[in-house]
Amino acid sequence: MNFIPAKWPRTLRSTEWFGGTSRDNIYHRSWMKNQGLPADLFDGRPVIGICNTWSELTPCNAHLRDLAQRVKHGIYEAGGLPVEFPVFSTGESALRPTAMMYRNLASMDVEEALRANPLDGVVLMVGCDKTTPALLMGAASVDIPAIVVTGGPMLNGWFRNERVGSGTALWQMSEAVKAGSMSQADFLEAEQAMSRSPGSCNTMGTASTMASMAEALGMALSGNAAIPAVDSRRRVIAQLTGRRIVQMVKDDLKPSDVLTMEAFENAIRCNGAIGGSTNAVVHLLAMAGRAGVDLTLDDWDRLGRDVPTIVNLMPSGKYLMEEFFYAGGLPVVLKMLGEAGLLHKDALTVSGQSQWDQVKDVRNWNEDVIRPAGKALTSQGGIAVLRGNLAPDGAVLKPSAATPALMVHRGRAVVFEDIDDYKAKINDDALDIDETCVMVLKNCGPRGYPGMAEVGNMGLPPKVLKKGITDMVRISDARMSGTAYGTVILHTSPEAAAGGPLAVVRDGDYIEVDVPNRRLHLDISQAEIKRRLAAWTSSTLPPESGYAKLYHDHVTGADTGADFDFLKGSRGKAVPKDSH
Repeated sequence: MNFIPAKWPRTLRSTEWFGGTSRDNIYHRSWMKNQGLPADLFDGRPVIGICNTWSELTPCNAHLRDLAQRVKHGIYEAGGLPVEFPVFSTGESALRPTAMMYRNLASMDVEEALRANPLDGVVLMVGCDKTTPALLMGAASVDIPAIVVTGGPMLNGWFRNERVGSGTALWQMSEAVKAGSMSQADFLEAEQAMSRSPGSCNTMGTASTMASMAEALGMALSGNAAIPAVDSRRRVIAQLTGRRIVQMVKDDLKPSDVLTMEAFENAIRCNGAIGGSTNAVVHLLAMAGRAGVDLTLDDWDRLGRDVPTIVNLMPSGKYLMEEFFYAGGLPVVLKMLGEAGLLHKDALTVSGQSQWDQVKDVRNWNEDVIRPAGKALTSQGGIAVLRGNLAPDGAVLKPSAATPALMVHRGRAVVFEDIDDYKAKINDDALDIDETCVMVLKNCGPRGYPGMAEVGNMGLPPKVLKKGITDMVRISDARMSGTAYGTVILHTSPEAAAGGPLAVVRDGDYIEVDVPNRRLHLDISQAEIKRRLAAWTSSTLPPESGYAKLYHDHVTGADTGADFDFLKGSRGKAVPKDSH
């Protein structure tokens, strides 16, 4: 830690709008005063934005209005002026074709709102999967003081005395219905138990993973990630966050001070320890690109390979976020990483303290939920990055959610050209497939879907499920939900729609998977691959106009974060020209 706080008092960015007696200063102040704001609130104190992704179309974030009020209390208490504003809310459960397509759009919304308005700092109100990375990407691109407060996970779901993990249970029960071991009526009854309180996924899905990543990066107060949405302590941390952002503005503690290479390395190792979502890969790569940190896909493999998965949560384990919080939450995990020599202890956090100073005295209250390394779910967690002639730029797999017996496998490819082809064929008993085959799904990457939807965890064919088989090797250029599980190889790059080798895999080709040696190989010659690619033409038609065209023309590959090529790096916080 070598951060030196700025001197206070000093002239802030918002003074360009609200300070002085010019016509424009009066114009800006007078319009703000129609909300009943006293004149002394414009005396040069920090103006703090509350960037809120509240939306009734984003159920995970539908309670954020209440939390925003708590943030306002804290800002006022610390002597700041809070101003709440909305940004595009990327709700995972309703947006089509996928919320991932709109992550970059939301980040642009955040970036431009922060730069164009009289703000000295910002509290990022997030929860649902893509809202956390989108807001952090936008904030990093402007680099004014910023801090995250998440909405928190739902309470445990329960159905017939069994835990119901959001998402995870959905995939499990859907397969059970296809296998004939669960009735459709029971499935519909279980629906009522899946989401029984406000909040985001109660599994270690992408929402909980990204909340954990924000905390591990140092961009949220310690303990923020796991507090249930309806727990009073969630309101408390929101209020404390409001207080803290005012001091951060006074100190000029910015994202660029916190989002260092060391912070990203901490987050990657933390992701391995918690059994976090594969979606964290594309999000952290994109965030690092905005922060000017040279993070690569190989860093994910290098840093996560020897990290044991110690958090016993679905989809890798059996518990849910509620129990994780009661056990001590992410601070316990970070402490255990530090004790194992797997944490950059001096990494700065938004609290002004080092990561280690925040967690060194915490205790683990349940060693079945947060396990000692000797009793880890898997000794090598993290994210495995596979390469080979089928994935020259890499593909990813989550070992803690995979079947050990399938980690080394050779099988015959059964190919689906796109998601519609998969849906048309998968339930047909005439489909030539058995559990030894490798299911291959094409044209579901950033350009191909478009947006890289969470369809990589393809459901197995009913005739395989009826044998009692619950997992097969699946390969695609898609993503999968953080709540999903299985031996699923994702983010295959270059994607099929961009002319990657995945595009020319054919039924009957043999594919070798060797996770310990990080190998993904199509068993045909390189000359044959080149011949097939030379004859290949894309079946994906580019959009003619609108945001979809912007996305198609400028999205980068999954291996670099699927951000837009023109958004890499920070564009700063310079005050724009006058509006009148």
